Amino acid sequence: MPVLLLLLLLSVLIYMWIARRNSTLTRACRWRQERSAGQWRCASCGAVMPGERAPRDCLRPKD
Repeated sequence: MPVLLLLLLLSVLIYMWIARRNSTLTRACRWRQERSAGQWRCASCGAVMPGERAPRDCLRPKD
């Protein structure tokens, strides 16, 4: 039983690591969908991205 729990924990951590590698979002990114306009707007920096799917990239300018 403990081996199964360790295997499950390891699997979850590996999944989280792989999912994180495919995104550049940070804690500062707060994308909100504007359905009437068909776009996404970042509540933090004001960046706009058109489309139906949630953005996976941070558009915040590098300081």
